[in-house]
Amino acid sequence: MKNFLDQDFLLQTKTAQQLYHDYAANMPIIDYHNHLPPAEIRSNKKFSTITEIWLKGDHYKWRAMRTFGIDENNITGNADDFTKFKVWAETVPYTMRNPLYHWTHLELKNPFGITDLLSPNTAEAIYKKCNEQLSSLPVYTILKQFNVEVLCTTDDPADSLEHHLAIKQNNAGIKVFPAFRPDKAMAVEDPATYNQYIDRLSAASNTSISNYRELLESLKKRHDFFHETGCRISDHGLETMYADDFTMAELEQSFQKVRKGEKLSEPLICQFKSATLHFICQWNAERNWAQQFHIGALRNNNTRLLQRLGADAGVDSIGDWQVAQPMSAFFNRLDKENKLAKTIIYNNNPSHNAVYATMIGNFQGGNTPGKIQFGSGWWFLDQKDGMEQQLNTLSNMGLLSLFVGMITDSRSFLSFPRHEYFRRILCNLIGNDVENGELPNDIQWLGKMIQDICYTNAKRYFNLQ
Repeated sequence: MKNFLDQDFLLQTKTAQQLYHDYAANMPIIDYHNHLPPAEIRSNKKFSTITEIWLKGDHYKWRAMRTFGIDENNITGNADDFTKFKVWAETVPYTMRNPLYHWTHLELKNPFGITDLLSPNTAEAIYKKCNEQLSSLPVYTILKQFNVEVLCTTDDPADSLEHHLAIKQNNAGIKVFPAFRPDKAMAVEDPATYNQYIDRLSAASNTSISNYRELLESLKKRHDFFHETGCRISDHGLETMYADDFTMAELEQSFQKVRKGEKLSEPLICQFKSATLHFICQWNAERNWAQQFHIGALRNNNTRLLQRLGADAGVDSIGDWQVAQPMSAFFNRLDKENKLAKTIIYNNNPSHNAVYATMIGNFQGGNTPGKIQFGSGWWFLDQKDGMEQQLNTLSNMGLLSLFVGMITDSRSFLSFPRHEYFRRILCNLIGNDVENGELPNDIQWLGKMIQDICYTNAKRYFNLQ
């Protein structure tokens, strides 16, 4: 019987162990999509408690605690930090076979060196030990300990990027770039919120926005500013892809209705999103950016918690919109214009894996290997089974060797063991194939492929300078 979380955790064969320890383990991390706060990176923040750095924004853990029956006040409410940590420790033993059990103990092991299992019996000692170490673990120390080379945060077009500009000047040895996330500029379904946002965007771009063309001009100004700041990636959270036909006159009419506070019909909302996304993607191609589409999340299902906590409260789930036809039409329209940029599509519904993996093959080409990517297991699929399904489906229907690898998609500076988790799963998958005689025992070539997937492919693909 193997020991839990030893050096060969998840590595079932000698070949898998060799691939991981000799080739994958020490590769730097390029985390090209996360939700880390740039202000905390800039200030090299020190966290006062493990609760603050670990539980404060982690809606994965919140969901588990709610399922276990923990009172909301002890999860996101006014309870003190130790109480919140203690109820998480009470929950952890019940998370066995949920990825949270693995992630929790990987995150205690690195950076804290703690190998004890978290439970009510160990909670107080682990809480104290983590807090003692946090005094000497500011943000940059944590990032360097995880061997992070590049971070790409998620930033709204109206953001000033003041923290990114300051980070560029401090030369701390870790590159931090913004990513352009214009979801709010497309969210016309709620006129009151949208109009507040348009006013904010107008101020940020120093542009009057009285019509749809001026909206595009304002977004293009911000796109240019992001590029000057080092941004080379846009990011888009979508329920599904939109590929509706449109004219500028129709878009102008819809924009004016929304500015008057009128609600649009569902077809007009989809048309507006389709058009605005299309124009942004044209700019991405012109600037040689990569673009990411996170598709298929059914968000904010619980109105009570949404009103209490806001978005990203842990009340989202997998959606089941039809995606193949609009995705094909959207990409095809850009491709016909020769304006289809490097693209990564992330799936949140496991029944759509083969749809995504075959879709990317329709639009490859040019001088960019793996130009269109089936992104890593995302959100509800970034666990062992989800990662293996994504890797196997991509292998069967595309070229795994060109895959740009894993992301954290996280709000926590302790989430980087997810890269280790992915690398172990990847090496185990390839190692098993070798030992089953399904792949040749060419360790040098397979090791190079592993390193490419873990690091080198992303470094080439994003061209972040």
